[in-house]
Amino acid sequence: MEQQAAMAASKPRVIVKHPALAMASMLIGAFVGMFSETSLNIALPSLMVSLGVNTATVQWLVTGYMLVIGVVLPLNSLMTKWFTTRQVVIFGLLDFLVGAVIAALAPTFSVLLFGRMIQGIATGLILPLMFTVAMQVFSPAKLGAAMGACAMVIMFAPAIGPTLTGLILAKLSWRWLFWAFVPFLVAALIFALTSLENVGKLSKPKIDIISILSSVVGFASIVTAVSFASSHGWGSPLVLGLLLLGVIVLAVYTYRQVHIKTPILNLKIFATPAFRAGALMVMLDFGIILSAMYILPMYMQKGLLLPVAMTGIIMLPGGIVNALVSAVSGRLFDHFGAKWLTRLGFFIAIIGSIMLLMTSTHTAVIFVIAAHVVLMIGCPLAMSPAQTHALNALAGPTAGDGSTIMNTMQQIVGAISTALATSLLGIGEAASHASAQGAFTAGVHVAVYLPLVLAVAALIITFTTRSFKTER
Repeated sequence: MEQQAAMAASKPRVIVKHPALAMASMLIGAFVGMFSETSLNIALPSLMVSLGVNTATVQWLVTGYMLVIGVVLPLNSLMTKWFTTRQVVIFGLLDFLVGAVIAALAPTFSVLLFGRMIQGIATGLILPLMFTVAMQVFSPAKLGAAMGACAMVIMFAPAIGPTLTGLILAKLSWRWLFWAFVPFLVAALIFALTSLENVGKLSKPKIDIISILSSVVGFASIVTAVSFASSHGWGSPLVLGLLLLGVIVLAVYTYRQVHIKTPILNLKIFATPAFRAGALMVMLDFGIILSAMYILPMYMQKGLLLPVAMTGIIMLPGGIVNALVSAVSGRLFDHFGAKWLTRLGFFIAIIGSIMLLMTSTHTAVIFVIAAHVVLMIGCPLAMSPAQTHALNALAGPTAGDGSTIMNTMQQIVGAISTALATSLLGIGEAASHASAQGAFTAGVHVAVYLPLVLAVAALIITFTTRSFKTER
């Protein structure tokens, strides 16, 4: 029996010639997608001046992108049952190329936003496929390391994005932020055409139009409502109406997914305790990262009055630490499981958030770097173990559903947390009677309470979940 178990652990679910090369196109595509998700954060103050828009409007370049990802992601499972892995990935990469060119040539804010949202379609297709394919082509014995590599892509791109953006903007126009994607996407296309093999079988199930429409309307309504709250206020009839619509439609969507024979998303897997706990931790972790990475570059430029190039350099140490911890955390999971890694990770993230609350208009740069580094130790330390813990609880086709669900909710939580951070930033800024610099810093302090609350909530989950008891 032990010999059979060892043999099973040494074999992947799907045999491909070169697993690493098969993953290359998706890893590059996911990196570019996640880089694009946060690369504009550091450029938002410049874009506000260049395009003549305010904070509430310019944040749509972030939330609009994540909104499209969140709308497309629930459809990913259906797409992979109608189209091959190669077809979906190649279409996604070509779609991203088109969006990048449109954004780079955009004459107005509206066209720029349109290009960004086209890019969101590609990220929504490629991101969950990366995890699904990794689960299939790597053996269980190597799965922790493989998932760690995937997590490193997701965690490293948002962390390094501000640094590269700052360096680009120091010498070039913001348009080069989009032209820079092109060579990476071309390389990913070459890997997809030469090395990517099909994973999974095409069943071509019946398309449920009601589920698709309710998914799109529900998620879009909630994200749009939270985004509008920063400019219209939380008591606005428009905001409250959209929130109510989103909740009602998503309730219908959830009920339908649980009761129809071929759901777009198999929400029944939330009945698995390990998946439920791991997925919640991943969502909260992503919300911490996105909200903090949205707030921090703007604080440096408007609170500390640092130039954009300097802001990018200050973000670099945290980005490097993020990549290193992401790479190590997957291997640590193979030896220690998720319980202590997630607890330690979220505790460290709480410390990083508290450090950001201690900043002012005169805070030393070294303290800001230290706060960012601490945050970038905690978040990736928890991310990969939580994700692997969740997906390991699923078997067969449900692993694909689990990956799609987690990635969908990550983007929805990311879009909502960014919009909430914008709203809290505005509330804190309006309540302050200090100078423009001091008022903005006061707004930052109010906004930082969001990642702090998310980190505390995630830490509580690590101590209350019973699924850790089943770990080896």
